[in-house]
Amino acid sequence: MQNQPNNPLHGLKLEQIVTQLVEEYGWDGLYREIKINCFANDPSIKSSLKFLRRTQWARDKVEALYLDTFAN
Repeated sequence: MQNQPNNPLHGLKLEQIVTQLVEEYGWDGLYREIKINCFANDPSIKSSLKFLRRTQWARDKVEALYLDTFAN
């Protein structure tokens, strides 16, 4: 495995990122931060991961929010 010291998301799985954001904001708060329907209409970790893995722009927004929220 390659070391990526400049990548703050290295070693984090998408599931961990989404789970921590849901714990921090809740589904309603997450939808307010990022207007993605999978956070508003019958949200679940599983359905969100499925959407985010197929949709790069949405994943980029989620990762950016994670960094803004949890990065030192």
